[in-house]
Amino acid sequence: MSNRNFTSFPILTTERLTLRQLVINDQQEIFMLRSDGEVNKYLGRKIANSIDDASNFINKINAHIHKNDSLYWAITLSGNNVLIGTICLFSFSDENDKCEIGYELLTNFQGQGIMKEAVEKVIDYAFNIIGVQKIEAFFHKDNQRSIKLLKKCSFRDSTVLDNTAPDLICYQLTN
Repeated sequence: MSNRNFTSFPILTTERLTLRQLVINDQQEIFMLRSDGEVNKYLGRKIANSIDDASNFINKINAHIHKNDSLYWAITLSGNNVLIGTICLFSFSDENDKCEIGYELLTNFQGQGIMKEAVEKVIDYAFNIIGVQKIEAFFHKDNQRSIKLLKKCSFRDSTVLDNTAPDLICYQLTN
């Protein structure tokens, strides 16, 4: 399937955004994302309690990138290196030519088309550079913002179910 060698981390750019690798200096913004109740409302993950939690998370993510298991970008506005959100590709399956996408954005940057711009760029990278044929997004059935975003990016409701998490639904996009 895929061209998965992330040792030279891919920096992606759009008209308004730069998607770059997480660095330890992002710890404050990662802590903000991972401790914000609104951002985490549908994610079902443990809330970050400290800057150390954020630092440990950054180190864990970069270890996964080093092993070519996932890609995890910090979303920044062009010309400003401060993280405002993240977007990732993970759960790569060479057997099924697919991966999953996930994303989050600080609340004061939501509703501005930023995530749509980032998702479109990452989709292009996944299909045209990595070579996956399908991207899946699993999310909470009540997360209307994600449903709206994914539909705008041509994802379609899937019949894939996660029996371990009945509140999750899957949308997919095929190349």
